Amino acid sequence: MTESPDAALPVAPSLVVGLREAAWVSAGAATAEVLGLDAVRRRVEAAAPFVVHGRATARRLGLESFPCLDLLELYAFCRPATFCVPTPRGLAQALGFRPPEGREEAALLLPELARRLLSELAEEGDADARAVARSMGRGGWIWAPAVLAAFGDTAEPTHASPAALQVWERLGEWSEHAPEPPSGSLPVLPEEAEARLAELLGTTSERRPQQAEYAAAASHAFVPRERVGEPAVVLAEAGTGVGKTLGYLAPATLWAERNGGAVWVSTYTRNLQRQIDDELDRLHADPILKARRVVVRKGRENYLCLLNFAEAVDATRGRPADAIPLGLMARWAAASRDGDMVGGDFPAWLAQLVGRGRTLGLTDRRGECVYSACPHYHKCFIERSIRRARRAEIVIANHALVMVQAALGGMDDTALPTRMVFDEGHHVFEAADGAFAAHLSGQEAADLRRWLRGAEAGRRSRARGLRRRVEDLVAGDAAAERALEDILIAAAALPGEGWLPRLAGGSPDGPIEAFLTLVRQQVHARSPERDQSNYGKEAAVWPPVDGLLEAAEALEAALGRLARPMRSLVERLKALRDDEAEEVDTATRMRIEAVIRGLARRAEGEVAGWQAMLRDLKRETPPEFVDWLAVERFEGHDLDVGMYRHWIDPTVPFAEAVVKPAHGVLVTSATLTDGAGDPDADWSAAEERTGARHLARPALRASLPSPFDYAAQTRVLVVTDLRKDDPDQVAAAYRALFLASGGGALGLFTAVSRLRQVHHRIAPALDAAGLPLYAQHVDGLDTTTLVDIFRAEEESCLLGTDAVRDGVDVPGRSLRLIVFDRVPWPRPDILHKARRAAFGAAAYDERLTRFRLRQAFGRLVRRADDHGVFVLLDRAFPSRLHGAFPPGVTVERIGLADAVQATRDFLLPPRASAEQGQRDGERDEG
Repeated sequence: MTESPDAALPVAPSLVVGLREAAWVSAGAATAEVLGLDAVRRRVEAAAPFVVHGRATARRLGLESFPCLDLLELYAFCRPATFCVPTPRGLAQALGFRPPEGREEAALLLPELARRLLSELAEEGDADARAVARSMGRGGWIWAPAVLAAFGDTAEPTHASPAALQVWERLGEWSEHAPEPPSGSLPVLPEEAEARLAELLGTTSERRPQQAEYAAAASHAFVPRERVGEPAVVLAEAGTGVGKTLGYLAPATLWAERNGGAVWVSTYTRNLQRQIDDELDRLHADPILKARRVVVRKGRENYLCLLNFAEAVDATRGRPADAIPLGLMARWAAASRDGDMVGGDFPAWLAQLVGRGRTLGLTDRRGECVYSACPHYHKCFIERSIRRARRAEIVIANHALVMVQAALGGMDDTALPTRMVFDEGHHVFEAADGAFAAHLSGQEAADLRRWLRGAEAGRRSRARGLRRRVEDLVAGDAAAERALEDILIAAAALPGEGWLPRLAGGSPDGPIEAFLTLVRQQVHARSPERDQSNYGKEAAVWPPVDGLLEAAEALEAALGRLARPMRSLVERLKALRDDEAEEVDTATRMRIEAVIRGLARRAEGEVAGWQAMLRDLKRETPPEFVDWLAVERFEGHDLDVGMYRHWIDPTVPFAEAVVKPAHGVLVTSATLTDGAGDPDADWSAAEERTGARHLARPALRASLPSPFDYAAQTRVLVVTDLRKDDPDQVAAAYRALFLASGGGALGLFTAVSRLRQVHHRIAPALDAAGLPLYAQHVDGLDTTTLVDIFRAEEESCLLGTDAVRDGVDVPGRSLRLIVFDRVPWPRPDILHKARRAAFGAAAYDERLTRFRLRQAFGRLVRRADDHGVFVLLDRAFPSRLHGAFPPGVTVERIGLADAVQATRDFLLPPRASAEQGQRDGERDEG
């Protein structure tokens, strides 16, 4: 028998904290008190209050943590795998309440939100949820008594077993299917693409001529290939508002149905993956049918590993408090669509609440999967996703996964897709730059050691070494067993625990640490004395400091002693697979293939690449590459030391490994071309950034302008009367502009240090005006959560860097002002210097800068009724960069006071603008 929610509800105060004051509602009180933070700190020592996001609340109070009834924990338990913005307003909206206005109203509402969640539990009566709650209660979960009371369970949870957390027992198994036959090559004609688009739009959606024209152009990527190595490539630029997602899904879905094959749609950001997935609801209203035909595919490091989870659950016998985060994880895993923890239905804020180690740390981050040797193999989220992708019609992936897998020769054990769409195609260059680079660093080498040797020296770790993954496969094969032992011995030359302090102390252990110690010495010796960067230093490789070449030679030899037995083991595993083919079952064969791929990638890709870099230290770097040495730092602390090699033009390997083997490729974006004003040069820049210039068959070009009236919907202002290097002046400008817009403002910065300086200076004024201010690198929230909050709260303001600029998709009034602290010129590092020389010197700098400005400006207007102001706080903004903005948009150069008034007048109705101006003036006088 369940109890009423009122009986289950804890008797507790409520707390909502601001920057300097907080709203406190005593237990049972009908009104809120406004208290200073010192008074709140004293009160939380005496009573655990209801809060939303306990970690963020503690941070604002200046505390490490404090006992509290965090409603987000209760929400994660009651509504697992369900989206919620992690604020009082967001929680209220998710639960069907009117969003509260102000902290006092929010604090009064918190008990009602808890009551609603407990009521849902009481109605649900889920026996599995009750068992999980008992296990969490045994670990000391503060919500356990209330949750169990809602279930009518009032016994003390002292005898709960970890068995309640064994969610894998409640998951279904995936099944094997016969291999899919090769896809056909029937074309999709332009008029057929337009007809499918009309079907997707239905009778209620707006018909846009540009969208139909775009779909027709995109169809040219879905024609039969005429020659090997000459795919049909389409570069399609579609301005914001054209509707490119449905525009390319029209021919893509039609081709997949007609030819019995899959089209892979690749994006750069997780946000766009979700958007594409949502758009496909138009074609597949039945979720069961959609699950068969549409798959979101990511790398292994994105999914919950059930073996990691099981080992963590088993460890709760000695660490019962771990049952709290693991209980929430069990609830999520049972409800999750696909086990995706990064951009899927896992709430990013949960990791911040209960810790990364028992949440995101449970993914397969180091490629340590044991495949069919795992007891949970047939329930594995990753394997399920791989198998669904083999039979799907549309696979939504990301650039990094597609490029890395293509470089390895296939998608896991699946052939490369013949048809691909690269949305956010302006990021192809950056994605290829990461996928085809080689980093000989302490972190990378230490990761390889863990992958090979597993946990060492009695460390408590889930790391599973190579022996555990292959020992049973090679048992009885003397040559394979000998190769395995030689690998493990040679891997001892790689950095072990404590390598970074040893480098800093000048006491390296082994050949790679000796090499990296000298690398570190050279970087610090060659960096300018004035360079006290908190975020990294670098140096050219030549001329080397004394001893570096000798250390490189010794390291190259040590890596050779590692690579040789790795190659030998690969050959023995291939022989085992082939010589005993009739005795090897399918699961074991796939496991052997996976181990072969993992070993080969590390031996032929990673280790061989490192050896080549070390050999080239004695001579000139090959002309297609640039090498440098670096010390990676964060906030004054060394994070990594290494030698780095990148392609000067990473679209060369991208074209060879990804594009040329395909039959048809569409690369699309709202910002593919440059805005220099010369159409041919602008398209040449697009071909340079996408790799199309390396193809024998020219790419088809298509350009569809945005339907938005940017000249009427936006204003671009350049402030001319402040010094961009004066943090007080810059902060004053941000404060005045944010207040003038009444929130909905995004502040973009080219340096984290300046972001923090501005945040510190403007936060009090915005808090006093009732405008919530959030910031990357300040609030302790991940970028996805920050953007979700910003999108949901129209009056909020957000400060961020490149990740925010590229990841924000905020239609409506939630984003109506963008302020850039200065012209976003490229960072003049060694890699950029080499590319600058190769791609056009100053013209290359300007091209990259226009691209960044176009991307930032493009965030401002996402719908036909959006309006916005773009402000640049840099009077040195040259007119040759004006092409970053759409035709018809005038760049106005004015003083700060005029910019503030112009922002207020453009974004607010006349009366509201006048009233806002008076309030801002009074606030400044105060």
